Amino acid sequence: MARVTRASVTVDDDVVGSLDGPGLLVLLGVHHDDPARVGTTDDPVPVMARKLHELRVLREERSCAESGAGLLVVSQFTLYGETRKGRRPSWSAAAPGAEAERLVGAVVEALRGRGADVATGAFGADMAVASVNDGPFTVIVEV
Repeated sequence: MARVTRASVTVDDDVVGSLDGPGLLVLLGVHHDDPARVGTTDDPVPVMARKLHELRVLREERSCAESGAGLLVVSQFTLYGETRKGRRPSWSAAAPGAEAERLVGAVVEALRGRGADVATGAFGADMAVASVNDGPFTVIVEV
């Protein structure tokens, strides 16, 4: 997750999601173990949505919930790329596409259910992600 002054996602020369003004660019990876946790007491969806919405990482230690800042959520399976062996990353730790798409969508809906202003990329598309980082300030958020 990066604190940004603006960010956008373009697919085939069309902007499909953008954030104009301060907010968070969320590159959201889904681990292959995450789908099995949905609906349990360890459900990652509401925890991730709450954490992203309430993290006090914007200027003056404010959160998106407090400031009304938006979030641009982009699915990013490559976050789980394993590079310890060889010269080619392995993607085996990432959830399969259909399960990842469902969980990314669930996090987006949970954020919107909290009143967050959320834009998205296009799942599975070849996306050009542009951002103007604020700081730069980038952190890994895990639940």
